Amino acid sequence: MTSTTLAARTLLLSQYHGALSTQSMAMPGFPFGSVVPYCLDAEGRPVLLISRIAQHTRNLQAEPKCSLLVGERHAHDVQAAGRLTILAEAHRLDEPGAMAERYYRYFPEAAGYHSAHDFEFWYLAPMRYRYIGGFGAIHWLDAVALPNPFVGAAEANMVEHMNADHAEAIAHYVKLAGLPGEAPAILVGIDSEGFHLRIGQAVHWLAFSAPCNTPKQVREALVALAYADTWPPREGAGG
Repeated sequence: MTSTTLAARTLLLSQYHGALSTQSMAMPGFPFGSVVPYCLDAEGRPVLLISRIAQHTRNLQAEPKCSLLVGERHAHDVQAAGRLTILAEAHRLDEPGAMAERYYRYFPEAAGYHSAHDFEFWYLAPMRYRYIGGFGAIHWLDAVALPNPFVGAAEANMVEHMNADHAEAIAHYVKLAGLPGEAPAILVGIDSEGFHLRIGQAVHWLAFSAPCNTPKQVREALVALAYADTWPPREGAGG
């Protein structure tokens, strides 16, 4: 794994919304841009919850080829900041199951959209990635995302346990990472490389120092962070 791939994946993991570009049916030949929230599925693919009557949904139904642009939030110089364009084909997710539960943890206000407002889940199957890490750091990448071994019952159980029994540890993670502390943080997602906290309406990703591939390794990493004085460096981040 190259440092460029790691940087691109970190950007994908650490953001939670992007600019979706579809091919306009109302104005053929023109791209149509929309801002959409996303979280990642078990394969590391962005999952969207979009209305059936929205223009971008109608565009995707006619032509599934699209792109999702993800950039660093709060960047002072957008030209020097990292950004990732995912060239993808969109597919409707007819039986979202555990993926719906994961999405609603990230975006609880969306829980009523699915039925009340005729929304449905779609996932973006990446074809290729274009990563720009700043001036002159421009790369085409064929693979960025990693599968998440925990999506489903394993993740749900770990999240529920941490939120129910370890609020002090979560508060320590917030302080350790220098995240906003105006609202209580809630653990919403875990992957092999880190975890997501939701603070108010914002979602923040924090990296483990080394990959975790089992719930036992996740537990050990979370315990270590609960007693840490500084956030540990991420394995491979400097290479």
